[in-house]
Amino acid sequence: MSTEPSHSEPDTDIDVPAEAVPDPEADAPENPEVPAKPLLPKRRVGWVFAVAVVFWAIDLVTKNLVTANLEGKEPVRILGGLIYLQVIRNPGAAFSMATGMTWVLALVALAVIIAIIWLSRRLRSIGWAIGLGLVLAGATGNLTDRIFRAPGGLQGHVVDFISAFAPNGKGFAIFNIADSAICVGGALIVLLSLLGKDYDGTSTKDKKLEKTIDKAQEEQA
Repeated sequence: MSTEPSHSEPDTDIDVPAEAVPDPEADAPENPEVPAKPLLPKRRVGWVFAVAVVFWAIDLVTKNLVTANLEGKEPVRILGGLIYLQVIRNPGAAFSMATGMTWVLALVALAVIIAIIWLSRRLRSIGWAIGLGLVLAGATGNLTDRIFRAPGGLQGHVVDFISAFAPNGKGFAIFNIADSAICVGGALIVLLSLLGKDYDGTSTKDKKLEKTIDKAQEEQA
């Protein structure tokens, strides 16, 4: 019988829990060749109503000031004749258009307000929020006049008081802060649309990238 000490081989078949074994692919992205979709920015509902409240208040205050101090008086020339301040009661739309259709214009303004409020829930673009806030302020400002000013009941005349270049609207038109807000807000929205910036915070470039990602994921599925 041999007296040499026996050297047993180490047991290499020890069971190791599966979770203890590092998986080299665990931290790898599911589809490394497919880029991640761009994250959407935060909702911008607050911006719409903040802008709307500020400019609606400015419109209301300026109208009350001019009616209290300038109504029935001669136009006041300011800025070297660039602007004339005078009170005109306008039964029509912005810049004295559609005269005699006061109640129709009031309903149109109400429809615009409802549409903006509905759309604001999906807004993620600050630019669009500011633009729509300005339009909302303008529509609300003039609608306030049509409801509460004489002769009243959706027939009220809007207070216009800014006459550009010459008195009585002879140089350009007579308008108010609400009209200006609608024009500036509308122009901003048109500009953003031309630049490919959408109200949901995406752009034309983002949408093309998203389509590319979706197509790549479908091919790898």
